Amino acid sequence: MAESTLEPRYSNSHALVIGINNYLHVSPLGFAKSDAVAIVKLLSAQLTFPEENVVVLLDQEATRKAVATTFLHFAAKTTANDRLVVFFAEHGHTLPSRRGDVGFLVPHDGYIDDLATLVRWDDLTRGADLFEAKHVLFLMDACYGGLAVTRNVRPGSMRFLKDMLLRSARQVLTAGKANEVVADHGGPVPGHSVFTGHLLQALGGNAADRDGIITASSVMAYVYERVSRDPASRQTPHFGHIDGDGDLIFVAPVLSELQADEQRDKDKLVSIPVVMNEQPDDVVMTLTEQVKGFLSDDRHVIRLHDVAAAEIRTTLALTSEDHFPVHGNWAAEEFRKRLQQYEDVTATLRDIEALVGYWGRSPHHETLTLPIRRISGRLALPQGGVTAWLGLRWYPVLLLLYSAGVAAVAGTKYDNLKALFRLRVDNGDEGEVTSVLRAAYSGVGRNGEAFKMLPGHERNYVPLSENLFKLLQPRFDDLLFLGTEYESHFDAFEIMATLDFADELSRAKPGRVWGPIGRFGWKHTRGTGGGPFQRVLSEAESQGDAWAPIRAGLFGGSISRFTDIAKLYKTEILDRLGWW
Repeated sequence: MAESTLEPRYSNSHALVIGINNYLHVSPLGFAKSDAVAIVKLLSAQLTFPEENVVVLLDQEATRKAVATTFLHFAAKTTANDRLVVFFAEHGHTLPSRRGDVGFLVPHDGYIDDLATLVRWDDLTRGADLFEAKHVLFLMDACYGGLAVTRNVRPGSMRFLKDMLLRSARQVLTAGKANEVVADHGGPVPGHSVFTGHLLQALGGNAADRDGIITASSVMAYVYERVSRDPASRQTPHFGHIDGDGDLIFVAPVLSELQADEQRDKDKLVSIPVVMNEQPDDVVMTLTEQVKGFLSDDRHVIRLHDVAAAEIRTTLALTSEDHFPVHGNWAAEEFRKRLQQYEDVTATLRDIEALVGYWGRSPHHETLTLPIRRISGRLALPQGGVTAWLGLRWYPVLLLLYSAGVAAVAGTKYDNLKALFRLRVDNGDEGEVTSVLRAAYSGVGRNGEAFKMLPGHERNYVPLSENLFKLLQPRFDDLLFLGTEYESHFDAFEIMATLDFADELSRAKPGRVWGPIGRFGWKHTRGTGGGPFQRVLSEAESQGDAWAPIRAGLFGGSISRFTDIAKLYKTEILDRLGWW
């Protein structure tokens, strides 16, 4: 399957809807067929699924061969930016195996005691791997076991709407778990089962948030709550991700407005609904929970250091030239691939940096700076190769700096920010010693406009900054629950980092002022009090020497030094951008 670029929109919508009341060899159902017909009507009439793209199999049409053949036809029908909804209303069957339960669908011509006539559930999930569609949602009005689902996004987390459309997902919602009996009567909508009745209400608008956005996650949470509490129900729906961490979007009225100006990366935070009654999975202490525990007591400083050191060794090995060769021709596809690999490899270390940046104190500064020192120290060694690939090796360092730095700002731990900004490295250019921050910005910046090749950033003013903003937000929300405050913390960090860059440059080369422009650049206005840059400057001027970053020793502990460089940067850079 050819690699395709995902976009923050859907190219097309598809659905497979199956409902079986009458079986050849199994007891009949009462509402499965009417459930399927109602889903078809809702998808086409309210959710903008083209009628010609909705395939329906009812009763005798839904034989084992027809179900398997029709399902696999979507391998050819779907493209990368499509969505696919698969709805089954029929009998389910579960059997134990050496590796756990195995779930089956019972087609019209199936025998319960002849497994060869049934449709195995995991055959469908494996088959979905062949579909290019970025979002596939299975809605199963039957009870199953053996569903290997995860909750890749925590309830209560917040995700950006367009970012959800840039991430693939395979999601599932079933009416119940193994050994439960589906209520085929008495639902909230006359003539429909309990499960499908609540599903129809969710899709019809009951699962929408205040902006009218309906996601697969909101539908699943709504149906879980309502079916579990329904007096006519003796079942507990099962739901989650089979793969990926995106989210199928049913309705998003604000999306067209967000796409109106592609140069500014406007987006909308969407909350993942909380499921109140769900029984938690077995509790296992994760690495991030261990890190939090070590941070809570200074007696564990050494143990925290050891945890970070172990992850640094792994990251160093996985970011070596064996995995990221610096020779070979530059290509857009390879560029995108390397970014993804760098992001995947550094994920755990970024979590550690964020937690230490937010909660850490002076005894933790060694651990906070160790990952960046070790990785950047290796990169500073002179080496031949393609300039773009050499520069891109600094991307993991920039990811770690942003993770720790944004967290430090969010936690008002400006002494942690100072520790990061004061890190020095020989950047390999004629023996010049600079801050790690400056070296990382300069290295990654060698790829210039290449970040505009990332999905959704083609016309952005500052695609590198926008990419980092979107990339880091989900983990920050999961780790620190920053919510809508994340954006202001991100902007504040970029402003501080840019001005530190500019301050160092102006001292090394008097009369010159420059610093990388982040998202705050397109937000800047010439009016008083406008934009995050002016807000930071005004706050510094009003508080003077009492301003927290100055008290922590940033900019030499001098408020005049900060305001001088900030005003010069504003006058010489921001006020002259000319982006509109």
